Amino acid sequence: MNVDREEMARFLRSRRNGIQPQDVGLEAGTRRRTPGLRREEVARLAGMSVDYYIRLEQGRGPRPSRQILASLARALRLTEDERAYLYNVAGEPVGPPVGPPHEVPAGILHLLDRLDDTPAYVLSAEYEVLAWNAMAAALIADFSTMTPKERNVIRWFFGPDTDERLERDEEYLAFARDSVADLRAAAGRYPGDPGIRDLVAELTAKSELFRRVWAEHRVEVRRSNTKRWVHPVIGPVELHCDVLLVPEQDQKVVLYTAAPGTASHEALKLLRVVGIQSLTTT
Repeated sequence: MNVDREEMARFLRSRRNGIQPQDVGLEAGTRRRTPGLRREEVARLAGMSVDYYIRLEQGRGPRPSRQILASLARALRLTEDERAYLYNVAGEPVGPPVGPPHEVPAGILHLLDRLDDTPAYVLSAEYEVLAWNAMAAALIADFSTMTPKERNVIRWFFGPDTDERLERDEEYLAFARDSVADLRAAAGRYPGDPGIRDLVAELTAKSELFRRVWAEHRVEVRRSNTKRWVHPVIGPVELHCDVLLVPEQDQKVVLYTAAPGTASHEALKLLRVVGIQSLTTT
């Protein structure tokens, strides 16, 4: 199919103008002149260069790949109908997924926005963080500054600099092993997906610990648990990690909560106040 570049450009501009910074966990600032997101903000959220995105909005540049379209749909919070329209005008009609879906349903994105006191994010089947709220960014990391590859949770665990720390920490090792068992289950659901295959090959090459855990051949869908860590601003916290499944997209919504009245619950209340600004300046 042919690409309708002018219509795609108009559609991207309209969707960008309809999103506020706080909708995607960004600070609005005081000198914002655009009605919605800036072009560079969309490019960062989608994991592409600013120049490439500008050319798309100007009706220029190469035909976008399905991966680029998926990243744009996620960054612009498109509904299923809007996503299908973007694919169609780009000459890439939506078909059945050959790998783990990366398009987060609009209802799940709205849920994240409403959880303004609870850190929450969405994981794909291969453990890429697809969407997050401001509390998750403040608690864990500013995901908007990362590329999609850098936002892979399992990639954070394994490597020459982390293997030894993981083996010393039984809780994190158990969490990592459960995640690998879940990744193997995903590999079975998507045997031809190059993303999962490349991730396994990369971690097998660089991490002796991953090789051992992967060789266990455990298969198990990840469920809820408890996590403890020391945050640079709010200090030590113990949070319950709940995992909600989104079956139609093969995704997980991960939420972190603390029992009311506990020190960790008070720490989360403080985190809601200080937000990501204190985290990035610490």
